[in-house]
Amino acid sequence: MSADEACTSRALLARATAGDAAAFGTLVRMHQRPVYSLALRMLSDRHQAEDLAQEVFLQLYRSLAHLESEDHLSFWLRRVTMHRAIDRLRRERRYAAMPLADAEMASDSADADPMLERRLRGLLEELAPAARAVIVLRYQEDLDPVEIGRTLKMSVNTVKSHLKRSLALLRAALAVPGSGAGGGSPTPPRPLPSGHRSLV
Repeated sequence: MSADEACTSRALLARATAGDAAAFGTLVRMHQRPVYSLALRMLSDRHQAEDLAQEVFLQLYRSLAHLESEDHLSFWLRRVTMHRAIDRLRRERRYAAMPLADAEMASDSADADPMLERRLRGLLEELAPAARAVIVLRYQEDLDPVEIGRTLKMSVNTVKSHLKRSLALLRAALAVPGSGAGGGSPTPPRPLPSGHRSLV
């Protein structure tokens, strides 16, 4: 975010906190894509992600007085989105996820392997909610273990434990024919698509 954008965001946050509905609407439009994207990565379902994003912004409206800065707002939105997604997954562990259009979860990398991405998404869906959250924040949000711990309210050792166990499971699953969502022939260890650090 540029200095001008940060200044604008601070002004919008101050106005929204003071009761300016238009300013709050602008804040929502500024942040709705990352909130929805994070919810979609966690839930793998468009309608669930849209519903969760609405819940997050309703909670934001009620919590404006407690936010101190644009950085605090961004951190708050990520934390609330992740905790609501984890809670929803725990309540509805077996809900039937609708197929995602490739464009919605598409990689920014021109040489991304669509089949590998689909398999990784399928494998992520098999992880427990907290472990999935750790993987999403580490490899798709590019947070370090300390930041993940702050976001999820867990110790750094717990974050590292989730990472170690989940990566071992993903490595093993990618090496087994027909594992995960993609099936097919054995897949050797590959970097995570989208230019992020490797899962395997």
